[in-house]
Amino acid sequence: MKIAAIIAHLESIAHPSLQEDYDNAGLITGRPEWDCTGAIICLDATEEVIKEAIQKKCNLVIAHHPIVFRGLKKITGKNYVEQTIITAIKNDIAVYAIHTNLDNVQQGVNGMIAARLGLINTHILAPKAGLLKKLFVFVPLQQAGQVRNAIFEAGAGHIGNYSECSFNTRGTGSFTAGEGAHPFIGQVGKRQQEEEIKIETIFPAWLQNKVVAAVKAAHPYEEPAFDLLPLHNEHAATGAGMVGELPAPLPEKDFLLQIRDVFEVPVVRHTPLTGRMVQKVAVCGGAGSFLISNAIDAGVDFYITADMKYHEFFDANGHLVIADVGHYESEQFTITLLAGFLREKFPTFAALKTAVKTNPVNYFL
Repeated sequence: MKIAAIIAHLESIAHPSLQEDYDNAGLITGRPEWDCTGAIICLDATEEVIKEAIQKKCNLVIAHHPIVFRGLKKITGKNYVEQTIITAIKNDIAVYAIHTNLDNVQQGVNGMIAARLGLINTHILAPKAGLLKKLFVFVPLQQAGQVRNAIFEAGAGHIGNYSECSFNTRGTGSFTAGEGAHPFIGQVGKRQQEEEIKIETIFPAWLQNKVVAAVKAAHPYEEPAFDLLPLHNEHAATGAGMVGELPAPLPEKDFLLQIRDVFEVPVVRHTPLTGRMVQKVAVCGGAGSFLISNAIDAGVDFYITADMKYHEFFDANGHLVIADVGHYESEQFTITLLAGFLREKFPTFAALKTAVKTNPVNYFL
């Protein structure tokens, strides 16, 4: 199997266009056309992980965090990033990162955290806007079904938990075929009027080429008439953080014990307890201080994240409890998540979870 096939599957789950502007997700070393001998899955593609891949005869390392985050002007091995890149290139190890694009999908990093905590009725905490487009396509009555089905198969028509969503209006289209045309209906040089259906539906912007290709392949006309419009609507399935509910309310201290057990941490840094029962919970793997106001607006009782600075804890202001479990600890389940994606799609492929613990933070108790 080619590395390109593995990347294509991962990017069908978390498209690269969903990564934040500052990010560097994607293939960092290696070539997509290489045959893949196996993959090591990790949070951080350190040199130790690269050496593990070499020892286990895997030529692909799939990491959550990009080992190259900022531009490199020299690669001399003076730090851990440069040394890791040198070792990977010398040994023909491809390194691929799937970072904030995996953070920003419902079934991604935060969905996995929510599942580990047993949260129900989950949804994105801060949905992204401007990611949707609307398609209008005009089709003869008899062929409307086949075109509609092709559009849905290309990924259009999803709204929340609903699929195959469209609005259909009957009307009359007119056209005159010119010289050299081969009209499906009518004659060259003669104006034709035809009863048609206008199909309206929405799709994520990154599927535009696929959706348009599906329209053209299924449409009977030589020159299909269609419009594409950008939408400002929020895309409920993409965005930052996740919010959900506990199956039953818990006292705050009991929930803190649950957090400690789920994330396997020796300590949980948190803001003062409010004295209320915990029912609604928000989560964000990694550095999540930017979502504190969203969590407050959502009316959550607890917000679980990482990398909180001293003054950011004050922002809780009695509205909720902020619990900082640590960056690595908050994202540790991502390794299992990615392994599951690959094993489900490629059941005979060697997708191995790293045995290297790359957490640079230690605790002295």
